[in-house]
Amino acid sequence: MDLELDTATFLSKHPPFQYLTPGELTELADAAVLDEYPTGAVILDSMQRPADVIWVVRSGQVTLLHPPDDGITGVPMDTVYPGGVFGYSALLTGSDIDFTARASQPTTVCRLPGELVRPLFARPAGLAFLAEAAAKATGTSPVPVEQIPSRRAVGDLVRGEPVLTAPGTSVRDAVRYMSERRSSYILIPLPGGDLGIFTDRDLRTRVVAAGVDLTTPVAEVMSAPAQTVTEDRSTATVLMDMLESGLRHMPVLTIRGAVLGVLEEADLLAAATRKSFVLRRSIALSPSPAALQEVCSGIPDLVVDLFRGGTEASATSGILSVVIDSVVRRAVEFALAEDEALPRTGFAWLSLGSIARREAMPSSDIESALSWVPELSPESGRLTGMAATVHATLDDCGLPADTNGAVASTARFARSVAGWRRAAAQWLDDPLQDRGLVMSSLLLDGRVVWGERSLHTIPTAYRNIRTDHPDALRLQLRDALAGRARTRSLRDVLSRRAGTFDLKAHALAPIVNLARWGGMTVGATVASTPGRLRAAAGNGLLTERDTTILTEVFTLLQRLRLTHQVDQIGAGVPPGDVVTMPELSPLNRSLLGDGVREIAAVQRRVGYLASDSGVPLRR
Repeated sequence: MDLELDTATFLSKHPPFQYLTPGELTELADAAVLDEYPTGAVILDSMQRPADVIWVVRSGQVTLLHPPDDGITGVPMDTVYPGGVFGYSALLTGSDIDFTARASQPTTVCRLPGELVRPLFARPAGLAFLAEAAAKATGTSPVPVEQIPSRRAVGDLVRGEPVLTAPGTSVRDAVRYMSERRSSYILIPLPGGDLGIFTDRDLRTRVVAAGVDLTTPVAEVMSAPAQTVTEDRSTATVLMDMLESGLRHMPVLTIRGAVLGVLEEADLLAAATRKSFVLRRSIALSPSPAALQEVCSGIPDLVVDLFRGGTEASATSGILSVVIDSVVRRAVEFALAEDEALPRTGFAWLSLGSIARREAMPSSDIESALSWVPELSPESGRLTGMAATVHATLDDCGLPADTNGAVASTARFARSVAGWRRAAAQWLDDPLQDRGLVMSSLLLDGRVVWGERSLHTIPTAYRNIRTDHPDALRLQLRDALAGRARTRSLRDVLSRRAGTFDLKAHALAPIVNLARWGGMTVGATVASTPGRLRAAAGNGLLTERDTTILTEVFTLLQRLRLTHQVDQIGAGVPPGDVVTMPELSPLNRSLLGDGVREIAAVQRRVGYLASDSGVPLRR
């Protein structure tokens, strides 16, 4: 590259800087530092803690090598030519540099400050750069559409056995074991089912920098509890969670809670969904409720662009759920800022329903609950008042509250941890009292989006329902089978050209309810509908074939729902689940009919097998 070009002009010719404004380019160029290196000189050593910068090759050539083979004659992992960038992954994730950068000829490198370039990677140009870099690194571009990583579940990406050790293991032995396994992390199983995690970053910041003795138990310097995801989550949504939280490692659990493995951000980088990430960052940075409302006006367009751009329905609904979570968190932050007397810790905001299951649709309303530590019980009035403020903000953002009152501003859905435990015990002892069946179904789907996860205790209370409360489990099954998918009513509808059909109430809900019951039979109380079905296969009533059929029909229904609602958004009509038969193609009409018949057949088989349970399955 011609060194006579000024730095601003040089940067403007290379991604991800080519879309910066002249003023932004000038600011970046003024802050840039040029360094010259002779052939063979080390520019960046993997043993160093890098400054908050990225590097751009101005002229010459830079070779990136794996640390075990980083000599002058080492085999390169990548070569960076003029205009190329390196060091951006460490800048964005806070991780260690995992390569050595060496000048392979006389080279000039431009150092750019992180505070100026970090926001760039949240823009479309920056995200496109990251996705293309990941595709190049993994050799995945181009790929068939059906193999796009963002459309896969994270469980499909896990490779190798997880690296685990006991809490009492010394730091020295833990690091030795990590080195032997060539791992940048080690997991520590904890009492109660949680996990701790100890990483290279913890070693650097909590041990070396803090002067901690290497004989110290690793439990004293680990991060706990580690944030985890279940294997059914889509890669795109997990990547957004990791980037926003600043996490480099994400433990992946099976639906039943066993450790499957650990993914690193590099495993997911190609799954980045550019527009959704930009929107989510804009939500997090909104300075006021009015600004948040304006940002949220782009959510429907996001759904339309994703789905019409080829993202499958399950991934689109998962991304939509993650974006809604961001809006809820920002609304909670605004409510807390309005009232300085409100507690900042000790409570949790729960998302319920389809959003909690990561199955949101544009028509989804907001169901919520609150849980708090006993010490905050005197503040219950303030907390429910805060919840009302949060829902008012969400209403303004186009995210209406549940019309049936399942919201955290009501006493029924706002309780202390002890209150929720008492409620769960009552529902398990007598599910027909206090709307126990309905309440338990809502809370079993619950997921904490603000606060401490340990404050949501209902799933734990139901984990052993099969052995400890078999009568309650049978009533859960009765309730799940009560909403029958009826092929006759569907045939009646299809026979009338102007007929309508509610995709959610008449077909989807029976699958969701069966899956929730199925999950309870095997202790998988928290998961998506497909995840619960997979876990329940072979539970004695649901066969592998049953769960496969129900999963396929669920996928079909979600696709039909999203197609219908995206078309409604395009036509300026509020999205909903009631379809008229003429709008469906003959093929989709036939698939829908077959799907409802399959649901009904599974319901009949399960009901017949359960008929000796002593609980009537019809009401």
